[in-house]
Amino acid sequence: MPIYHAIILGIVQGLTEFFPVSSSAHLEITRAAFGWQQLDGDLETFFDVAVHLGTLLGAIIYLRADIVRYAKAALAPLRHQPLNQEGRIGWFLMLSAVPAGLVGVFFASSINNADNLTVIALALIVFGLLLAFADGRQASRGQGDFRLADSLLIGLGQALALQPGVSRSGATLSVARFLGFERDAAARLVFLMSLPVIAGAGVFAFLGLLGSEISRSFWAVFVSGATAAAITGFFAVWVTMRLIQARSFMVFVWYRIVLGFAILGLLPAGWL
Repeated sequence: MPIYHAIILGIVQGLTEFFPVSSSAHLEITRAAFGWQQLDGDLETFFDVAVHLGTLLGAIIYLRADIVRYAKAALAPLRHQPLNQEGRIGWFLMLSAVPAGLVGVFFASSINNADNLTVIALALIVFGLLLAFADGRQASRGQGDFRLADSLLIGLGQALALQPGVSRSGATLSVARFLGFERDAAARLVFLMSLPVIAGAGVFAFLGLLGSEISRSFWAVFVSGATAAAITGFFAVWVTMRLIQARSFMVFVWYRIVLGFAILGLLPAGWL
């Protein structure tokens, strides 16, 4: 894989991981549109790990204040202090990763084969419409109102998002809005919830690579992709948080619908 391929794919991954438009769908679309072949076996897995961990780093940098606050509060009992609401939220954020983790472990092979572009296009459209419907509901709940039931329900949304085209942030934002969370609170919570899932998926894939031989010549490719993903991941979180303070999620909804129908139109012509 040339380095510029890795940088472009890293940019696509970083931007679309946190925009509610599905990063896995955009990676498949990008490869199909340019005719880029996926790497073989362990190299492909290692590249995916690299760009996901790059995206994770970008999000951690942006959300570092929230991460430190909730982590310190969650660990208060170790300092012989009571567990307050922020501490409980910290644990709820971690627990939200359980549904996606279980689906990822037990259905990994099915997920890896779920990259059919027709299915991806339909998922972009259908779940885009669901996001539009959810975003139109009245909301009054803030970040401090996050409860265990919310954690598990939004976590189920993350599990659905393992299908390319659904979008982790799109599905979780939809559930959070259905549950009555205001846009700003919903976005910040679901971005925080995504961190354990991304980290867990990276560690799981890395463990599967132990003992694999990775050529030194590919390290520049992996580092380039991860760096591009980290920078654009930070940018995507920043843009999303700024955008929703003044507008709704409809710009993403329309993008998903247009892209989905464009894919369905281009497939019969053999252009994808």
